[in-house]
Amino acid sequence: MITIERPALPAELVERLDAAVASGPDAVGAALQPFLGRPGLLTPEQEAGDPDRFRTHLLHVPDDGAYSLVAAVWRPGQRTAVHDHVAWCVVGVHRGEEHEIRYRMDGDHLVEDGHTVGPCGTVSVLIPPGDIHAVVNDSATVAASLHVYGADLRDRGTSIRRCYRLPVRAAG
Repeated sequence: MITIERPALPAELVERLDAAVASGPDAVGAALQPFLGRPGLLTPEQEAGDPDRFRTHLLHVPDDGAYSLVAAVWRPGQRTAVHDHVAWCVVGVHRGEEHEIRYRMDGDHLVEDGHTVGPCGTVSVLIPPGDIHAVVNDSATVAASLHVYGADLRDRGTSIRRCYRLPVRAAG
């Protein structure tokens, strides 16, 4: 069982997400964006991260399980595995910046398919299939982002559908 770690989330954030989720990921991104970078949204303990690996905190799931709000924190040099998701995902950079590397399948290997660097306030949308990516904090400061997944993660505990341990080849 996963423990929901809740700072005092602004009621306005929850209300906006509740209203937006039925309209889809773009509407969720628009609802999330005004809260990015807002001081006090996460507790100091949540923003500190974990010295050994990137860390996630399940912040909110409405009673109907329509979505899950998760905070993800990376200390400098930390990264995720290459992975995809069980549902759509809206990512909003809350603190620092995140480097995302996107991939696509090509037979028995992956091909790098794009790079983005998202500073604080940036919102992006991932929609499966085709959402294979990794996130890296290659800056000198802690990075934190808020993720809204179109799935109830209370029982599952993660949004990750699959981790990819395949060779990566250059595009071309």
